[in-house]
Amino acid sequence: MLVLAIGNICFAMLLAGYSRSGPPNPAMELWQWAKLVQGCAHFLGWLRPDALAPYTGLIANSALIIGVALEAAAYCTFFGCKRWKSVLIPALALALGSYQAARAGGASQATLAVMMSVIIALLSAAMSVMLLWPRGRITVLQRIIGANNAVLCLAMSLRAWSGIAGGELPWMSNDAVQSFTYITGFVILIVNGFGFLLLCKERDDSKMALLATIDSLTGLVNRRAFFERIDSARMLASRQRHPISLMMVDLDHFKRINDRFGHAAGDEALRIFAAAALAALREPDIMGRLGGEEFAVALPGTDLAGALQAAERVRLMVAAAALPQCEVGYAMSVSIGVVAIDPDEHINAALARADHALYVAKSAGRNRVEVGQPLRQAARA
Repeated sequence: MLVLAIGNICFAMLLAGYSRSGPPNPAMELWQWAKLVQGCAHFLGWLRPDALAPYTGLIANSALIIGVALEAAAYCTFFGCKRWKSVLIPALALALGSYQAARAGGASQATLAVMMSVIIALLSAAMSVMLLWPRGRITVLQRIIGANNAVLCLAMSLRAWSGIAGGELPWMSNDAVQSFTYITGFVILIVNGFGFLLLCKERDDSKMALLATIDSLTGLVNRRAFFERIDSARMLASRQRHPISLMMVDLDHFKRINDRFGHAAGDEALRIFAAAALAALREPDIMGRLGGEEFAVALPGTDLAGALQAAERVRLMVAAAALPQCEVGYAMSVSIGVVAIDPDEHINAALARADHALYVAKSAGRNRVEVGQPLRQAARA
């Protein structure tokens, strides 16, 4: 009990120090409070045999229930569960009320131990389900922590069953059940304590990676990420002998939108354009913002004829998009240059050909699609 108390309090201090190094994290704050409350509960439990206060046990067990519920709340917050407060808070109130009513009614220590075991088992089962529920990609770390909570649920269930049976289980003595429970508690302390910290770090790392690859205004991949992805797509297409095409897209008269309606309207126009263009493309297509109002689209598995059809869809979809911050009837238009990437062509050369086709579209009056010169003809030019 003393080891559990010191361990939980130390984890609370560790999390408090880690949380100060980054932006506020509500899940981590709940977790550190959970560990602190659990540590205090275990410390009171360790003091109980020598304590003079008659209600030390009541306070310790009530604090333990609250601490485990706070741990479940931290998981709910971390995974973005909706309306978890409307479920967890009444359940916590019911658990505390039932335990305190049983204690006030003179229930035996064995009955109270069964109640505590059942409550902790149910909360552990809920946490295990949250960690292992197939809502999306489940990381190895989530599986490990979820399995640990499932083992704790099993240990507390065995402890409750032993108390209900009123004697030793056929295949496990009471001492073995008690030892299994405490050993599980130690494992949970270490694995879940560090595990939640690593979960938060894993999510922070994912956010940093996302910020490094995504354009914050449009939600498209940025220039660096686009070049990485199109290069990988080009090499894959070359190995599989599949076609791949490229579009260079530029908003017409974008400076006019900024000058006439303001930069906020310009930003909104870029967001609306990106959404409209993505709606006209397929899921495998890769669209990125290269800078300003210039965008590029890689179309894996698409030949030149298919790329021209895709470019026309983009042009029409963008022209039909409404601009709420501009005057009624004002419409965007785009100029597009399209090329088919040669299997042995460097991506910079393909971009240069597509950019030249884009320049031709601009020179020919804008709001149109132009095909770039073939690779050999462009090389001779």
